[in-house]
Amino acid sequence: MFEYPNKLNIIFDKLNKYDIKPIFVGGFVRDFFLKINSKDIDIELYNAKSFEQIAEILKEFANPNIIGKSFGVLKLKVDDLDIDFSLPRLDSKISKGHKGFEVTINSTLDFKTAASRRDFTINAIGFDPHTKKIIDPFNGVDDLKNKILKIINPKTFIEDPLRVLRAMGFCARFELKCDKNLIFICKEMIEQNMLDELPQSRIYNEFKKLFLKSKKPSIGLDFLNQIGALSFFYELKMDSESWINTLNSIDRFCANKLKDDKTNITIVLALLCYELDDKNIDTFIYKLTNKRKLTRVIKSFHHVAKYLQNKSTKLLYKITKNISTEELSAFLNALNISKEKMEIVPFIKPAIDAKKIPIENIKEPKDYSKILQTIYEQQFFWNK
Repeated sequence: MFEYPNKLNIIFDKLNKYDIKPIFVGGFVRDFFLKINSKDIDIELYNAKSFEQIAEILKEFANPNIIGKSFGVLKLKVDDLDIDFSLPRLDSKISKGHKGFEVTINSTLDFKTAASRRDFTINAIGFDPHTKKIIDPFNGVDDLKNKILKIINPKTFIEDPLRVLRAMGFCARFELKCDKNLIFICKEMIEQNMLDELPQSRIYNEFKKLFLKSKKPSIGLDFLNQIGALSFFYELKMDSESWINTLNSIDRFCANKLKDDKTNITIVLALLCYELDDKNIDTFIYKLTNKRKLTRVIKSFHHVAKYLQNKSTKLLYKITKNISTEELSAFLNALNISKEKMEIVPFIKPAIDAKKIPIENIKEPKDYSKILQTIYEQQFFWNK
């Protein structure tokens, strides 16, 4: 039996008085079949007279937040629940890019027609709380059982280049095998350079979801390689051994993430870029974000790892000042750095606070810098 918060029934009873039919849709329904406790609740409302009518009805329960009237979306917070109420719609492609769509709201659509605009069959399953029945016009439930990711409509799928990266995320998050037709369509989209149409923020957001929500992000990254997307992310092209090592290190880290999501993203990106030179790190990260600090921190992780592996590079305090020993340990463990070399990690942070060293008798600032560096390097000998 499909389960949902019972407190919603009072809202459904009110909607029913106006002959408005609520249907659970999207991730909330999908996650039920995957036995995932989802807080992402989306409800489509059929037979409503207007968006204004919906807002008027729902204000009895909470203050509705109209975030996308042109898309027919209204947010409602009921106690601890965040719910998106929306009206059925059709999307028509009118220009390039992720946002190049004309939206037509039509609350009289049947569920199959409304669901046909969605990307994958697993996201086009509905549940009617009145009849207590699952509505599954594209056999998404079977695809979930068979652990396969399928598209609904090839003609509409190719209209949105973001769906390539969504496929990357879904196959990894739910450990699904991609349907042959999905792979073929995505390859065509890559060959047509459709990823060029996406802004940084959209690309970065999909990578963040991949890394934060997947136990094995390697599945999604391998999908990108399989469809030829490394022609766009050309910086990630490497020999097969390096690629496998990179994917394994990412999976090792994601099996034991740290508590802070921002830190987790930084470390995973550092692992993904580990085989890259500085130039390719710069260009790859710029495809995701223009935050230069992120690039600097990623390079800092690399510098420390190389120091521990071959001692051929000079370890500077400025390299590690923005990285904690916990973060360094997590990064190096993911790389399978030997236990012997890991023993130095607790001493990578300076043992002496530079602010407490008197500088009255130091004539030149450069001398001060040299003294600090000398003291910093000596701590490794003191702690052997």
